[in-house]
Amino acid sequence: MCDLDSFFHRVSSTVDKELDRLTTPNRYSTSVLVDAMRWSLFAGGKRFRPALLFATGGTFGIDDEQLVSSAAAVEMIHTYSLIHDDLPSMDDDDLRRGRETCHRRFGEATAILAGDALQAKAFGTIAGDVNLDDSLRVKLVSGLACAASRMVTGQQLDLEAEGKNLSIEEVKNIHANKTGALISFSVLAGAMIGEASESEVEIIRRFGDEIGLLFQITDDLLDVSESTELLGKTAGKDVESQKATYPQVLGNEKARELALNVAENARGELDKLDSDSTLLRSLIGFLVERRN
Repeated sequence: MCDLDSFFHRVSSTVDKELDRLTTPNRYSTSVLVDAMRWSLFAGGKRFRPALLFATGGTFGIDDEQLVSSAAAVEMIHTYSLIHDDLPSMDDDDLRRGRETCHRRFGEATAILAGDALQAKAFGTIAGDVNLDDSLRVKLVSGLACAASRMVTGQQLDLEAEGKNLSIEEVKNIHANKTGALISFSVLAGAMIGEASESEVEIIRRFGDEIGLLFQITDDLLDVSESTELLGKTAGKDVESQKATYPQVLGNEKARELALNVAENARGELDKLDSDSTLLRSLIGFLVERRN
């Protein structure tokens, strides 16, 4: 097993340095908007999606320098989605990663604009990555655009599902879009930059679908089992808002069983790779055992 703490630290340090560079004020920026973007970008967290991208790229022998721009772009898209999800018109939350949400600190209008700016900057970051050739950059921008679009679709489906009794397949469809699409893109981007073969990309695609599902199940379970202090966001919010979640549809024990089965499916996909997937396997274990 690898030292995941060291790996997460390496990813966070590398990606944070790039995010700091990308959000340094320039002649086109305003201080309030930059402060709002950085407030949410540097609120902490494991940088799990960049970690997946780095781990997948490492599986195919790619160094950090070729991965960091795409990883930063993924984190900017993720952060934009969190800013908008927390808005009063969406999930209406006051806490994110243990401190005020962006709209609570800077106002709703500035929070919306901060999210918009991060989304635009994410695509520009990949488009301007001189470490990758033109055709690969086009593919990555296209893939990220698809993931971001699916994420928005998932958020709409999530809002429409509040207070309704959904089937497990309907819940899976919501979160395959809202959460899974960006997670799946993270591993696919690492494989694409790593020049994986067509068959390897398909394996990674299936792995990405499984680990995206696993992430959401464990996230739903944490919402009903952990405190606000540990989560860094309002505990029990899904129940209060009558969200469509795995524990709500299956019950806690069945949801935990599903998580273990999905983890095995993800490991099964990695078994099909010839390259060293130790880091990716460790990230599966991290999700199964996560407490925050």
